[in-house]
Amino acid sequence: MAGRRVVPVGNVTFGPQHPLVWITGPCVIESADLVMRIAETLRGVADRLNVPMIFKASFDKANRTSGKSFRGPGLQEGLKVLQTVKQQFGFAVTSDLHEVHQVEPAAEVLDLLQIPAFLARQTDLVLAAAATGKAVNVKKGQFMAPWDMKNVIAKMTEANNDKILLTERGTTFGYGMLVNDMRAIPWMQELGAPVVFDATHSVQMPGGLGDRTGGYRAMVPYLAKAATAVGCDGIFLETHPNPDVALSDGPNMIPLAELPALIETCLRIRAAIEPTSERIG
Repeated sequence: MAGRRVVPVGNVTFGPQHPLVWITGPCVIESADLVMRIAETLRGVADRLNVPMIFKASFDKANRTSGKSFRGPGLQEGLKVLQTVKQQFGFAVTSDLHEVHQVEPAAEVLDLLQIPAFLARQTDLVLAAAATGKAVNVKKGQFMAPWDMKNVIAKMTEANNDKILLTERGTTFGYGMLVNDMRAIPWMQELGAPVVFDATHSVQMPGGLGDRTGGYRAMVPYLAKAATAVGCDGIFLETHPNPDVALSDGPNMIPLAELPALIETCLRIRAAIEPTSERIG
């Protein structure tokens, strides 16, 4: 798409004529041991399938439905774990940022700073992330139209940072349900930024379990394949060895063992719609 920039993140690149990037890992850092086991498996998958991959795990899930829910190890301990992932497995890493004071220390470790959908319009947080000079992934708010993200891009640009990714993750539809309008992908690409599709959070049912968010992980592969066919620049997808016992977002994560087959399918779709797109990388 004319005018759409490319955005480098560590050792991978998002944008036109570059391979489909996978941002994946567990929802939250449950333990250092679990994160390392997942990262080791993902390293093997990325190498075997020759796909660019960024490792994602949250050090603090500050937007849980219940105040009693598990949030993660916190900023300092979480960043130590992610730094180890970088060193041992060679992944670029990303995590959610919820408050301005987290940005500076997080930028010392993270290659990609992620702004959650609920905070897409938080100007101080966006500007602080932009000021680091790092690439920033801003998830479109469930309450926002795709074209409204032009204002987020403008904030980043005003802070002299054009390394921005936009992520589509569903739109609120009544109570406890999200729907995906795949037109959001090309519409946001027309704003000039690479666009990632979040297959995990698109299948959420907010508050669907009373004091927890529900979801329907069986829909994740369908949406990931559809977004690939539409031409997204990356897929965001959370995974876990046993999602049914995960401490956060279990209903929406796919089993780690099922991820390679989905990646292979999406690669075939990508090759069908853009036969030359995988030549650079």
